[in-house]
Amino acid sequence: MQDNKERSISEFNNELKMKGFNVFQIESDGKATRTYSRKDFYKICLTTGRSIIHYADRSFETEGTVLFFGNPHIPYSWETISTSYVGYTCLFSEAFFKASDRPESLQKSPLFKIGGTPVLKITEQEREFLNALFLRMIDEQKTDYTYKDDLIRNYINLIIHEALKLRPSENYVQHLNAASRLTSVFLELLERQFPIESIDRPLQLKTAQDYASTLAVHVNSLNRAVKEVTGKSTTSHISERIIREAKALLQHTDWNIADIAYALGFEYPSYFNNYFKRMTGTNPKTYRIGEV
Repeated sequence: MQDNKERSISEFNNELKMKGFNVFQIESDGKATRTYSRKDFYKICLTTGRSIIHYADRSFETEGTVLFFGNPHIPYSWETISTSYVGYTCLFSEAFFKASDRPESLQKSPLFKIGGTPVLKITEQEREFLNALFLRMIDEQKTDYTYKDDLIRNYINLIIHEALKLRPSENYVQHLNAASRLTSVFLELLERQFPIESIDRPLQLKTAQDYASTLAVHVNSLNRAVKEVTGKSTTSHISERIIREAKALLQHTDWNIADIAYALGFEYPSYFNNYFKRMTGTNPKTYRIGEV
């Protein structure tokens, strides 16, 4: 039974990665939404029930029907309080959404942008209209219609435009322990940058300022919170994680050192060599040969 469940989750993830899109009822979701690659996929949820959505350093208390927009670049978690919880989830990659030559980035949308408010309160009339759109996407997903991807993108656009007409939820509270929450979000975002799987997709977030900007907080606030909670600086956490990834790439890939340097965000191999030696006491070439 466990093998069948693991296979179904694996099939779900493979299908999602291949198509760049999936939509389903939350009731039949199982563990799938908790295992998809949030590093790559945007998420729109229409849900009815009571819950607390933790998004970056804020928490939204929701009851009734809400529409939620999840950005894969911002860590979030969903705490369900109701015994009954229903709705729909739509997952899609930016590549899928922009396949029809849309020039704009989803990250610039008021709904998905960093620092935005991703939770919208929905009336019963709005819920019925949005329900119908999700059901149409679910039905269309099963067809062999040649242009179904275009049609599904149009449905996603319609949901986004309907949402833009609505007022964002103001029912949010700061986490009881703001420093702890912010540190947790930073550490999760840091871990999401890895592993580095392709030379063509180099590390994007490399400094404390990069992470602070992504989380829409002042870098001093981030540094203060991380130091208070972990006893180490933000920069130390970033450096240690980059070095850990560098060691893995040196040991387990055949990439040359220049490629590894570029993949980890270094402009020149010499910068990487100096950084690696300062952090480990040896240079990358020696480490690779010795597999220390």
